[in-house]
Amino acid sequence: MTKNNHNSDQLITHIIKSIEDGKGLEIKLLDLREIENTVCDYFIVCSGTSNTHVESLAAKIQKDISKELHEKAWHTEGETSAQWVLLDYVDVVVHVFQVPVREHYDIESLWGDAKITSFSESIN
Repeated sequence: MTKNNHNSDQLITHIIKSIEDGKGLEIKLLDLREIENTVCDYFIVCSGTSNTHVESLAAKIQKDISKELHEKAWHTEGETSAQWVLLDYVDVVVHVFQVPVREHYDIESLWGDAKITSFSESIN
């Protein structure tokens, strides 16, 4: 698959709107394009307040992207436990965490060289 920034920008916009509409918390976009050997161009990271919230956020993102852009996630993980759901759209990977799991893995610090854009207030 070839990378298409126009499609990535459109995908990011729709994913973030979907998360905001689903009341996702602490939404951050990590731009990984300037970092060598990354598996994608962007991470979108957000939090939900419970298993049910994480599960519903992931489902909402998938439904909205399918409806609006006619795209499906290439791969998904974690939907059974709903502690950390990963939605892989090839160039954009979405991480939907429960708050304690997000704090434990601290993806934002692991990818500290990424340019990070915040889209909501901190939950703290």
